[in-house]
Amino acid sequence: MRNISYPILNRCPVCEHEMIVTNLACHNCHTKIEGEFLPSKFCRLPQEQIEFIEVFLKCRGSIKDVEKELGISYPTVRNRLDSVLQALGYGTDKAESTVEATNHQNILDALEKGEITPEEAAQQLRKVKK
Repeated sequence: MRNISYPILNRCPVCEHEMIVTNLACHNCHTKIEGEFLPSKFCRLPQEQIEFIEVFLKCRGSIKDVEKELGISYPTVRNRLDSVLQALGYGTDKAESTVEATNHQNILDALEKGEITPEEAAQQLRKVKK
């Protein structure tokens, strides 16, 4: 008989409330423990965020390397990272500064690509500061 493992459901498929684990079992000695066990914060994350964390860790936290690995922009990496932090319960006290940093990066990227002039970049950067 083949054992099939399924990922733990975070939310009830009927009412969308948080699920709890009520049974743990050892495949080796067949010990079973029943009770109410809360999953870790990471178990509650959607699969997409778990995969992002894996890539982030594999890249040793280098946002540039995450950009390359996932083929996404710097602001997208920052937004996904902020989203994971928020989902884990770490407030985004720096949310405004993160948005400001993302806006700065977008302006600098546009300048580097020649999409805007240095004067336009300076003007846009002044607006972000306000």
